[in-house]
Amino acid sequence: MTMEAYRYADGTIGFPGHHLGPDGEEPVDTVDLSEFTATVVTWTTSTATPPGVREPNHLAIVEFDLEDALEVDQPPVRALGQLTTGDVETGDEVRPIYVEELREPGVGIKVTESQAWDGYRFEPV
Repeated sequence: MTMEAYRYADGTIGFPGHHLGPDGEEPVDTVDLSEFTATVVTWTTSTATPPGVREPNHLAIVEFDLEDALEVDQPPVRALGQLTTGDVETGDEVRPIYVEELREPGVGIKVTESQAWDGYRFEPV
């Protein structure tokens, strides 16, 4: 599974991807963010989580600086996601790791089969 960001004709990269970019055009390519490391911009711990979400739930906003790696001239790409641990600080480097269940399937009000339960957490490097 990929952590798919979209690249648009004007060179921008967006995550999550949208069917139309900043210039109103469709994406021209994708970028798998799971191949890159990111930097923690800010983080928090939630101790009052929704049903089926682990408690405590450590969350972070991270920033992927793709300028050098992809030879693009654009601001860093930001993502919000769970952390594997609460032992992080602003400025720490993390990498996305795939997990099959970000929350317990079947818990909540939506039909289990209508939901995707997998995704990425961020792990300190």
